Amino acid sequence: MTASLISRFSNAWLVGLVLSAGLAGCGSVHQDTFKPYVPEVVQGNFVSKEQRQALRPGMVRAQVRDILGTPLVSSLFHADRWDYVFSIQRQGVPAQNFRLTVVFKGDVLDQIESDVLPSESEFAGRLVRPRAAGQMPKLEATEEDLKRFTVNKPQDADATRPVPAPLPSSYPPLEPVTR
Repeated sequence: MTASLISRFSNAWLVGLVLSAGLAGCGSVHQDTFKPYVPEVVQGNFVSKEQRQALRPGMVRAQVRDILGTPLVSSLFHADRWDYVFSIQRQGVPAQNFRLTVVFKGDVLDQIESDVLPSESEFAGRLVRPRAAGQMPKLEATEEDLKRFTVNKPQDADATRPVPAPLPSSYPPLEPVTR
C-alpha cells in the first residue's frame, strides 16, 4: 500500500513539474510575437507644404481646386469653406493627421488655416518603418575564391556539346488548303 501511495505521489509531483515548466515557458514568449494584422488606413487628401505655399489670397475656386484637388468636406451650410483632412495609420508607424481649411469670399480665396504640413519628401520619410541594420556581408573575393570559378576551355566545351538536328527545308501550311 505504501508503494502505491509513493508512486501516486511521485506521478502527481511529476505532472505538476511538467505543467509548471510548460506555463513558465508560455510566460517567456515575447508580447510582439503574436500581433494581429492591422490594415493600412488612408483617408482624405494629402496636402504638402509645397501645395500650401502655392496658394495665394485672391485665387479663384478653380485655381485652388487645381492645386489642392477636390475638398474632402464641403458643407451646404458653409459653401465658402473647404476642408482638406488627411490621416494615415500604418502598423509600426505613428499615426499622422493633417488639416487645411480654405475660406472664400464670393469666388475668391480669402483665408488659409492649416496645421504644420510636411513637405512631400518629409512625408515619404515618415512612412518608412525603422529597420534594424544587419551586418553587411563581405564583398571581396580572394585569389582562391576566384580560382574555384575558372571557366573550362572552349574547345573542351564544344567537344562534349551535342550537335543540333538540321532545320526542315519547308514547313506545313498554317491554314488548310481548299480544293
